[in-house]
Amino acid sequence: MYSAVWGYTAPNGREYAILGCASGTAFVDVTDSANIREVDFLTGPTSAWREMKTYSHYAYIVSEANNSGIQIVDLQYLPDSVHFVKKFVPPSHSTTHTISQSGPYLYLSGANSSFVSNGGIAILDLTNDPETPVVRGKWTTYYVHDCRVVNDTIYTANVFDGNVSIINATNKNSMSTITTFTNLPGAGPHNTALTTNRKRLFVTDEIGTAPYRLKVWNIENVSSPVFVTSWQPTGITTSIVHNIEIYGNYAVIAHYAAGVRVVNISNPDMPVEVAWYDTYPQNNNESYNGCWGVYMMPSGKIIASDRQTGLYVLKTNFPLTDITSGINGTVPEGFALNQNYPNPFNPSTKITFELPRNSQVVLKVYDIQGKEVADVVNDRRDAGKYEVQFDAAKYGLSSGNYVYTINTGDFVQSKKMTIVK
Repeated sequence: MYSAVWGYTAPNGREYAILGCASGTAFVDVTDSANIREVDFLTGPTSAWREMKTYSHYAYIVSEANNSGIQIVDLQYLPDSVHFVKKFVPPSHSTTHTISQSGPYLYLSGANSSFVSNGGIAILDLTNDPETPVVRGKWTTYYVHDCRVVNDTIYTANVFDGNVSIINATNKNSMSTITTFTNLPGAGPHNTALTTNRKRLFVTDEIGTAPYRLKVWNIENVSSPVFVTSWQPTGITTSIVHNIEIYGNYAVIAHYAAGVRVVNISNPDMPVEVAWYDTYPQNNNESYNGCWGVYMMPSGKIIASDRQTGLYVLKTNFPLTDITSGINGTVPEGFALNQNYPNPFNPSTKITFELPRNSQVVLKVYDIQGKEVADVVNDRRDAGKYEVQFDAAKYGLSSGNYVYTINTGDFVQSKKMTIVK
């Protein structure tokens, strides 16, 4: 049995899926589509639900197993393995249904009532020490199944009460409710997602009265949301919508028996389905079988978890969203190594490169005498545009001029960069 899925991109650009399993958490390298492989597995108490989020090079994992606490995992040793730091258990804490992250803060939803009354929200502060979170404020008005946090504003899915709350979390010690509204009669909100301009809120419905439709709300006035429209997969009225993630003009949706659905929301008031992959082809019934969670990696790969069959790695044949290093899903016309930025730099800079086809990539840094000082990338990558973070401090490099070189076998190119301290 499988549950949530999330993604982590290492500083060298490698991409990993983090998959919740009944007996623990799997860490899967999905960088190379021809060699998707599990690199480590962290055991945990048996639970039908396990969810995770990442901050810096850490993963934080929660479940509904008694006394499961929060597992903290250090990811900086990938691709070799992950390092289990510890199980962190705040006073009176035992279980958590979902975990959200924004900046150096974690938001626990649906935790045991002795820790958070009504199973509301508790904020954990990672600012001083990501390995030892500090409990800050709690919001206890409703049971919260899941929440989205953007710019110190929380958008909750109060599943059993059929409503959504918008909360001001500027003061992490004392949250305040801006408004609560019903997600239409018979609704049971599971999670929420915002458009990039934060003018529309998408709300999924996991329980309540069928049909379980995705709802779109106008929240330009956050104190008074206005219902705009609802959406269901093309030709399907029975499947239950579960999780939604928004990336620019596209929403990626886990729709249980109907699988992964990709929806163009460039006009959010008129969502248009543009792609789908059914992870549960048996049927499209009203059941809690099939696709549970979705996440899109910077390369454009979509990772999805199916309750019965595990991890899926998908990619569309069209770009899904713009990113600083290029366009996801777009295959470059040729090889390229771009100038690092910023340059000069101290201590870190970004190096971008482009691959027109799947290739073995070696990216190294040399000093002016030609001595190798850093092995930045040395693995196989899918065709696409990549951005890697190069930290000179990690390699103990001093001020001066250096050369970075890419070698893909049939393409070699070098550029200069300067460290200034």
